[in-house]
Amino acid sequence: MVKRFIVDESGATAIEYGLLATLIAVALITAASSVGTNLSSLFNKIAGNLASN
Repeated sequence: MVKRFIVDESGATAIEYGLLATLIAVALITAASSVGTNLSSLFNKIAGNLASN
């Protein structure tokens, strides 16, 4: 029974999938934040140009 417990890797696989999902989520949040910042800057530039005309 102890040998089966030591050889069993199903828990390690679940942890690896969890870490991978976390890494993907962090990458998506970082990308969305960057796009949001750039988009906000673009809208502010357009608003400034419209106000000056």
